[in-house]
Amino acid sequence: MDQKIFENATIWGKNTYFSEADRAEISKLLSDWPNSKLELTERFYRDLEFGTGGLRAPMGMGQNRMNRYNVRRATQALANVITKYFGGGSAVLSYDSRNNSREFALEAAGVFAANGIKAYVFRSLSPTPMLSFGVRHYKAQTGIMITASHNPPIYNGLKAYWNDGAQVVPPADKEIIDAYNALTDWNAIKYLPFEEAVAKGLASWTDAEVDEAFYAVIENKVIQDRDLCRKSGAELSIVYTALHGTGQVPCSEITRRLGFTRFYSIPEQAKPNGNFPTVKSPNPEDPKALALAIDHMLRTNADIVFGTDPDGDRMGVVVNDHGKPAILNGNQIAAVMLYYIFSSKERTKTLPKNPLVLKSIVTSPIQNAIVEHFGGEVKDTLTGFKWMAGLLRELEDKKSPYNFVFASEESFGYMPHCEARDKDGVSSVALMAEAALYYKTQGKTLVEALDEIYARFGFFFESLLSQDYEGIEGSQKIGRIMNFFRNYPETHFAGEEIIAKEDYETSVASDVRLKNNRAIPLPKSNVLSFTFASGNKLFLRPSGTEPKIKFYTMVRETDGDLAAKKINALKKVKVIEEKVKEFCEKA
Repeated sequence: MDQKIFENATIWGKNTYFSEADRAEISKLLSDWPNSKLELTERFYRDLEFGTGGLRAPMGMGQNRMNRYNVRRATQALANVITKYFGGGSAVLSYDSRNNSREFALEAAGVFAANGIKAYVFRSLSPTPMLSFGVRHYKAQTGIMITASHNPPIYNGLKAYWNDGAQVVPPADKEIIDAYNALTDWNAIKYLPFEEAVAKGLASWTDAEVDEAFYAVIENKVIQDRDLCRKSGAELSIVYTALHGTGQVPCSEITRRLGFTRFYSIPEQAKPNGNFPTVKSPNPEDPKALALAIDHMLRTNADIVFGTDPDGDRMGVVVNDHGKPAILNGNQIAAVMLYYIFSSKERTKTLPKNPLVLKSIVTSPIQNAIVEHFGGEVKDTLTGFKWMAGLLRELEDKKSPYNFVFASEESFGYMPHCEARDKDGVSSVALMAEAALYYKTQGKTLVEALDEIYARFGFFFESLLSQDYEGIEGSQKIGRIMNFFRNYPETHFAGEEIIAKEDYETSVASDVRLKNNRAIPLPKSNVLSFTFASGNKLFLRPSGTEPKIKFYTMVRETDGDLAAKKINALKKVKVIEEKVKEFCEKA
């Protein structure tokens, strides 16, 4: 193993396809062998995998790192498949605030151009939903977003999109992966410097038209009551943080257009910065990332905090609940948005026939209760908006009678319109601001609105436990944990009787009591679930983009008043999570 790592690194260090400076980075590590053994092993023990969504890894030279050469390789693979399916066409590219994101986007554009695929690059950093929208706006055949979402600063990545504006799904994803793996000769990758591609008419920057079209969709298709926003928007005081990412310009612009004039952006976090200097992790799921905004909200008695991640596709929310910060989780945010949309459409008699809501399997079933109350239907998919967008495209192709209304997943991702086919933090900020304004005019905070939803539909509580395991050893440990739970021999877990198991990798759902199986009608994925006799559920899956394994606990309480339900639910979740931690430590 050590000899192979050394040989791989030596080959890279001598390959004149790479720039002299990039080769020097490897040569320096080689000269420090064996002190550099761990670093070189991480860089060269495998090729950087092109997963089902694209690339994501720490930046640096090497086979298993994000660098300009692996970006070119991935783009060439995508170009090969696009040429096969469409005979050419065009591509749209955007990038976030991470270090090297703009450079990687221009590298990818140069590969598309060299392959005869016209490349449209956003003229400034723009969020993922605008890239997805841009693919549809330009009627392009593909798209690339350079981002690593909310990963630490050393990471970057590449997301690949298809002609519907959604991330690639089967069978195209497998063909792209195969094409990527087949590219073993760097000289087989076609490339033009971006300036040369522009001069030849094979690349260009986007203009303001695509931005204006995106804002128009939010105003016309996401907002439920534009008159309310225009007349009363100044009554809601908003604190916003872009967390050094792409959300600052579009979120400021759309709220201004709608009439939310009391919009304060945290200045220390407004400017794009790939080092994310004010936060440990630029993740709006983490309350610590929103600390500056929460502090400003409380000091100024503002109504609400919104935070978006670096590529602007996720949104976090903190409510000023009578002087105390109430941090909403992703399921609660989605429940409020969903109920507001359906109740608004019911009031205005604009609810379409056969309304459709999409969610991931690990997202709260409170959505089923809400949607079914209004006569709609919820369909579940695997985790990831590419699966929701893929199902939406499938239904459209079949000319199904459904009318799309909303899609979401618990990890702070929401899609309140289908003109972009990915989660959309910008539209979500606009919609949640409208919902907060509406309830404020009714004398309620969003916490009180959420409690009314619970009172009407039952108390649902969900919790996410993430266990982080870095590097090769971490990956092996995650495998052992999944294997342990996949072969779990007991009939009870954390005091709960197991009545069903679902293994999405084998596509088999087992009824423990009846001792029979049924097929799971979803694509294969490394996900497991346990259903307990109480109706509670436990899901577990390795993250597809981060070195961690996630455990989702879902509890529904029906006994007692709302306060008692909340206490009992927290107790049940804690018992399950403590048992999960115990098993993880042993693996």
